[in-house]
Amino acid sequence: MFGDTFPTLSSVGKPIEQRVNLKFLFKLGKTFTEAYTMVKEVYGNGCLSRTQVFEWYKWFKEGRETTEDDLRPGRPSMSKMDESIEKIGKLIREYRRLSIRALAETRQIDKECVRQILHESFKFAKKWCQNSSPPSKRYQK
Repeated sequence: MFGDTFPTLSSVGKPIEQRVNLKFLFKLGKTFTEAYTMVKEVYGNGCLSRTQVFEWYKWFKEGRETTEDDLRPGRPSMSKMDESIEKIGKLIREYRRLSIRALAETRQIDKECVRQILHESFKFAKKWCQNSSPPSKRYQK
């Protein structure tokens, strides 16, 4: 009953396998339509979408050889590296009253990363991490 509407367990999570098969069909000289029909027949509803198949076919036509995903744009998350964790720990031990903002500015990393480091690596209570504004601003009236 559900076999026609849902992908089968054997076809879920196999996009790289499908891309390899598309590359094979491309090298055999099959057209996009023929390749899509064959891949759809093999993988059923677990098949890559028509748009994805078209994109990959186009890239193979342009000379692409790899079937792996491209690296995603953006800055890699390197803030939580051991070096940052050690330096934040050292700063906190030396200057107990430093705020998360001050720590982030000192290390030039995001405030949320500092909060996560304090909470996960040094087991600071979440409440401390949320209320760690500079003392001068916290007590002003």
